[in-house]
This record gives sequence, C-alpha cells and structure tokens, in this order.
Amino acid sequence: MNTEGSKKKILVTGAYGFLGRYTAKAFHEAGYHVSGIGHGKWHRHEYNKWGIQEWYETTITFEALSNLNQVFDIIIHCGGSGSVGFSYQNPYEDFQKSVQSTLSLLEYIRLRCQDCHFIYPSSPAVQGDVGDKPIKEDDPSNPVSPYGFHKKAAEELCYSYNKNFGIKISIIRYFSIYGVGLQKQLLWDACIKIKEAEKDVSFFGTGEETRDWLYVEDAASLILAIANNSKSSLDIFNGGTGIKTSVKSTIEQLVKLYHKEVNIKFNQQVKEGDPRFYQADISKTREIGWAPETTLQQGLEKYLQFFKKLMND
Repeated sequence: MNTEGSKKKILVTGAYGFLGRYTAKAFHEAGYHVSGIGHGKWHRHEYNKWGIQEWYETTITFEALSNLNQVFDIIIHCGGSGSVGFSYQNPYEDFQKSVQSTLSLLEYIRLRCQDCHFIYPSSPAVQGDVGDKPIKEDDPSNPVSPYGFHKKAAEELCYSYNKNFGIKISIIRYFSIYGVGLQKQLLWDACIKIKEAEKDVSFFGTGEETRDWLYVEDAASLILAIANNSKSSLDIFNGGTGIKTSVKSTIEQLVKLYHKEVNIKFNQQVKEGDPRFYQADISKTREIGWAPETTLQQGLEKYLQFFKKLMND
C-alpha cells in the first residue's frame, strides 16, 4: 500500500460524525484511501484533516451509492441513529437511519463489490438488559427499545447477506464510546451541569447503573484491527474495555477533575429503554490482538480539557 493507486479503498458512512471521523483518520494513517459519505457540510481542508480524500454529502441510499460507481475493499457503516431517546420520539426515522441504510449498503456490495468487507458498528442494545454481568456476543437477544430492535434488524440483514450471498461481515457491538468532540450524552451533560452548578447537580437514575467506557480512538483502532485480522466470513465482537464503572463513580471522577465542590444527586427515575448495567466481555477482541490503550482517568482528563477549552472555562 505504498502508492495511491495500490491503496485499499475504504468507504466510511457517517464520516462527518463522531466515530466516523476517528475511524477515517485511523484508516488513513494506516495507509488506506478513505472516502466518506453522509450528512454534514464541511470544506475539503476540514475533511482532509481527518484523512478523508473524497466527501459525498448525501443520504445513504442505494441510488446514491450507485452514483458513486466505485468498488470498495471495505465499507464501514458508522452512519445511522445513535440515540435510544431519538428512537422513541422518531421510530420511523430511526428505522430508516439504522435498517434501511444498512440494506442499501449490503445490496450495493452484493451487486457492485462482492469481495468487499462490510463492518457494522452495532450496540449491545440488541441484547437488552442481561443483568449485572459481562455481556458476551452470544448472549440471548431481547431488545427493550426501538433503537435496540432496529440494531437487531440491521444485524439480521447482515446475517442474511452473509449466508445467502457470501458477503464478509464483521459486527462490533460498541458499549459507551466517548472522547474529544462528543457534545451529547452523559459526560457532556455532566460537564455542563458541573460548570453551572453552585451547590447541587442532579441526574437521572440511581447512580448505581454501570457503563463500560471506551475512548473513541480505541474504538477506531478496534475497527482497524478487525479489518486487518478477522479471518471469519461472519463475526461479532464486543467493543469495550471489559471494565464496568458506575454512573455515580464516573460523575464523581469528573467533579474531582473539575476541582469544584458540588453535591451529586440522583432522582431515582430510570429513563425508558436505558440499560441498568453495561460491561463487555472482550475475550474475542483480545484474540485478534486488540486491547484498549486509554484508561478512563486519561480519557476523562482529555474530555474535560476539550470541554473547558470549548467553553472558555
């Protein structure tokens, strides 16, 4: 992969988004030719900084993909819905983003580039609430939210296209991805509340819920490791650290790093569709030679620096 012409060609959907950007950058730095597709207006110099050579601003449909008229070695589907809450408020749109886009990509591979490796970032939401234990890839599937059902439907399409048409597929069920650039979800909300707090900060839930926090650069390096090392025609991996941290402990670490005296409170109300416990069993990812490099302490420090710089705090 020394010359531009001989580089493997990668398409990252949702490359304007959080995981998509870091994924594009990781593959570019590893010597791949990276194209991006999805929503988002940015100039060439901006997407070039993330290692993207061509950017196609469009909804991911079969017609849009056909207009590209390109053969890719790997397609990584980072586009789609990323919110349980959104799936309750907009189930139809969530289905289109998660399921319909996946079908369009698989059909494009079937007809235009059968040797393409399709990598699908999914979620343990397909398995629902399995209790307070490390979640394995082959644990039973029992989604509890529209988001989870749609991720499961997209995975079923992957199974179908693998079994019936021989397409190579890798599914990664990501746990809680965070990092510099993310401006939503728990850590973002917590930083805003801590910044604005005079005395108390209040959060949903009991605080005993657990999360498996994976830094975004580690999430991207896992995709690269699977692209380079996965030998199976169909495989499922967990994307996590294997370490569970309670929500209360996570917020306490943020407060400590913020050097601010505030009381943390929880309202004891659980948001619909939110899992109580998340912890990945990462035995399979370790088998392909991958392990996370960023500790939660390191990741939270980076995230807080990003937040404070953005807020001029």
